[in-house]
Amino acid sequence: MLAGLDSAQSLAPRAYGFPDDDDRKAAELMARGIAFLRPRQDAKGGWSTEREPGITALVVTGLLRSGQVVPGDPVITRALDYLESQIGAKGGISEARHANYATSLALVAFNEANRDGRYDRVVKQAQAFLKSMQWDESEGKSRDDSFYGGAGYGGSNSRPDLSNTAFFIEALRSSGLPADDPNLKKALVFVSRCQNLKSEFNDQAWAGKVNDGGFVYTAASDGQSMAGNEANGGLRSYASMTYAGLKSMIYAGLSRDDPRVKAAMTYIAKHYSLDENPGLGQQGLYYYYHTFAKTMAVLGDTHFKDASGVAHNWRAELVAALGKRQGARGEWVNKADRFLEGEPNLVTAYALLTLAYTRSETPAKK
Repeated sequence: MLAGLDSAQSLAPRAYGFPDDDDRKAAELMARGIAFLRPRQDAKGGWSTEREPGITALVVTGLLRSGQVVPGDPVITRALDYLESQIGAKGGISEARHANYATSLALVAFNEANRDGRYDRVVKQAQAFLKSMQWDESEGKSRDDSFYGGAGYGGSNSRPDLSNTAFFIEALRSSGLPADDPNLKKALVFVSRCQNLKSEFNDQAWAGKVNDGGFVYTAASDGQSMAGNEANGGLRSYASMTYAGLKSMIYAGLSRDDPRVKAAMTYIAKHYSLDENPGLGQQGLYYYYHTFAKTMAVLGDTHFKDASGVAHNWRAELVAALGKRQGARGEWVNKADRFLEGEPNLVTAYALLTLAYTRSETPAKK
């Protein structure tokens, strides 16, 4: 069992205190980010509601996990009221253009705020909605199909991909489903096929052409990588998807001894960096930070040793990386505007979530 995986609740950052300098720096960065986001809540109660309900869900989770905003804060209740207003008859954010994506993020937000059971019904309905939208036998997909087990954006773009499947897995695990839940086992089939690793778990034609243990965007429809292709037709791995794949495999119950986990660990050790999203440069940098932090936290090691043998205090390095990138208003934004990272509400939410995972191992008094 990997550190922190004894219960679904442990998938979220614990309510740690801030006893050392790095923790205090993280708290200060988060306080400035929160001060930036509060006045940007719009008339509907969300953030960037003209774009995507999922952004509001990410902001809510980031605010709550900061430890500086409580569920009863008016900014949270207004935002959750907005998200509830978006729930359709099927129990998900089913009218949204990206229904699966938005529902996965909203499920995490509602679960995070569900301190008194007030959102029990919402959580259960969202779980059922996500399960119903997973590509499996109910959509006529057998295990041999490259779509099998995956989740897509939903709505107009339902082709499964690793990013949405990772959000799907996290939402179901963090809201109480065990690692051996049948839907998570199906999802693991899809996740394994997104890895550049020729094995019994990946039967795709391109699986052995790069074979570095990293991950690509999707195995569906002959595969795709946002980092492009090799001359031999192989799909290039990149770091943000590799961390998404690794944490998803852990959430689905794999141990460090599994060859898929070992191969992914080898990739991230070889490509350890907080200066860029290896394979994509500055593109998707804050998504990368967010996924990096979740994965490192669930691995449970204070230091991470790269392929050169250098031990990194990943928490301190991540706080420093975000500290030098925070804007004068407390915001974060990516000049390499791909994957919506030119949107400061979204990117600041990513930063808050990232910083929540950098907390030290000293639990705060309840």
